[in-house]
This record gives sequence, C-alpha cells and structure tokens, in this order.
Amino acid sequence: MMTVPTDTEGDVWFVYDGDCPVCSIAASALRIRKAVGGLHLVNAREDKDHPLMAEIKARGLDLDEGMVIKFQDSYYHGADALHVMALLGTGQGWFNRMNACLFRSPTLSKLCYPFLRACRNLAIRLKGVPKLRNLER
Repeated sequence: MMTVPTDTEGDVWFVYDGDCPVCSIAASALRIRKAVGGLHLVNAREDKDHPLMAEIKARGLDLDEGMVIKFQDSYYHGADALHVMALLGTGQGWFNRMNACLFRSPTLSKLCYPFLRACRNLAIRLKGVPKLRNLER
C-alpha cells in the first residue's frame, strides 16, 4: 500500500467530497493553527488515486457517510472529524469560529452530524451527482 510522504506526516489531511457544497465551503474556509502543521486538501472525486484514498478504503471509512481527517497517524471520520476540525482550527473567519463554537464538544458533534450528513446527501442528490462509493473501488 502507498503511504503519504514522510515530510508531511505531522500535517492535517482533509479528505472531502468536492461535489458537496458544504464540504467544499469547509475545505476552502478551514484554517488550522500554525503550530499544528500544514493543511492538505484531498477532493475524493478528483483525487481517486491519492494514496490516502487507499488507506481510507483499507480502514473501511465510507466517504458517503462522512469526511475524513488524518492527523498524527490517526483517522477521524464523520462527527469525529468535525470535532477534530474544531480543535485544530484557528478561530479566524466565520467558518472557523462557528465550527469551534459548535463542535468543540464531541457530544454535540455526534448529535449534530446526522443532520449535517442528511443536508450533504440532499445537496448531492439535488445536484444529480452519484455517491462516491469509495469502498466499492
């Protein structure tokens, strides 16, 4: 299995659905604290052959059910990814402030995530875009 280059291991990797308007807003607005490292965005629709996509599949993480954050050799999926985004965010900009306020609590993240995922699924359906089906590839 291919791995991510070692010079970026401490960085944050955000794997998202580029056809989801909410995910795309999050990807473009997310800012992480400089002390954390760099932020790398992986659009699962465009970067199907990215090494992280194989790692995500091997771990059974369904991108139709949620985004993935990889940070310090750990993978966070769905509500857990949302919570990690809130913890790593800078608090600069409306998205980062809202994310930090709402999702610093793992309990609130888990409670809100099904609604957010439903909104994502509706947006994808309204756009006429098929599911990612990353686990079937």
